[in-house]
Amino acid sequence: MGFFADSVNRISPSQTIGMSTKARELKAKGRDIISLSAGEPDFDTPANIKEAAIKALREGKTKYTDVDGIPELKAAIVAKFKRENGLEYKASQVTVGTGGKQVLYNALLCTLNPGDEVVIPAPCWVSYADIVLLGGGKPVFANCKIEDGYKLKPETLDAAITAKTKWFVFNAPCNPTGAAYSKAELKALTDVLMRPKNAHVWVLTDDMYEHLLYDDHKFYTAAQVEPALYERTLTMNGFSKAYCMTGWRLGYAAGPELLIKTMCKLQSQSTSNPSSITQWAGVEALSGSQDFIPRNNQKFKERRDLVVSMLNQAKGLKCPKPEGAFYVYPSCEGLIGKTSSKGVKLNNDEDVVLSLLDEEGVAVVHGAAFAMSPFFRISYATDTASLEEACKRIQRFCGNAR
Repeated sequence: MGFFADSVNRISPSQTIGMSTKARELKAKGRDIISLSAGEPDFDTPANIKEAAIKALREGKTKYTDVDGIPELKAAIVAKFKRENGLEYKASQVTVGTGGKQVLYNALLCTLNPGDEVVIPAPCWVSYADIVLLGGGKPVFANCKIEDGYKLKPETLDAAITAKTKWFVFNAPCNPTGAAYSKAELKALTDVLMRPKNAHVWVLTDDMYEHLLYDDHKFYTAAQVEPALYERTLTMNGFSKAYCMTGWRLGYAAGPELLIKTMCKLQSQSTSNPSSITQWAGVEALSGSQDFIPRNNQKFKERRDLVVSMLNQAKGLKCPKPEGAFYVYPSCEGLIGKTSSKGVKLNNDEDVVLSLLDEEGVAVVHGAAFAMSPFFRISYATDTASLEEACKRIQRFCGNAR
């Protein structure tokens, strides 16, 4: 349609949100649906964070703030990077946005010109490629194999980089696979970026799942492992996952001052400041007690173990055990070509997830949404009883496919 911009015609709606919406609609019609499609902790926002927001409301902190964050929040972010990641930033190198998604959007929209390439390990979060397309850039997928635990190999990264590459977008622990990297594995990737022929490539590291790691895995971020990358790295993080603040919409990043300033310019002409109340809650989240994180992680770990074990007992599925985040990404290759109990031919992973929703009332997201088929993503950030019941239904669905 000639009326709409070419840029918006290049993108599609978020498929994870689409699947969650579909599940909600069926639920509203009275269907018994278990939705494992949204990447959202089922735990409530901790009380101290909610109290900080209420206090800010009572104290009238309801006015416009600086476009990209109040000084108090920037100071808390600077302290966080030093304390947890060994990274030194000044407040002028920090930007705060309405969720991590806006921070990514600002960074890519500010830097991409038509034809610029962005290397993205696949499978990947649904929005990276679309934001790149919106900015006129070209997403280049570097495929991670199930047999490598969905981890990017240095030679795969090197092969994906060309003279046109502007950014390498890196997310670990990863959505949708939960894959996390050891210090040595990450260093092998940063070594590739340090080669003279790759010196033009910037790194956008999405550390949203930093605190969601299991089995004594330790978290490292790119600029920490390779200090020489500091000047061309944007280190992004947020509050949604570890702090159970998805609906609050608050994300942040730190990087070179000129990039941060340019992102602020773009934000000044779009949303302006994130909610003032949310920002005060963010100060408390970073500065207050962190005790709830290991408690929540213990529950997530138990759920992960349950889901991995039950899915690997389902006929035609293969599910690796992830190191972090709250997702599993099983292969459903063993189901492709079969017919479901209602007579639907399962030609691809989208057929699998739509039939699973229709026949068993379980909502998951198909792998094509994350740029890698035939797989699907399950979010295990929900109560154990629901997970157990959902996995039983998945086992039944797989067992009935002929």
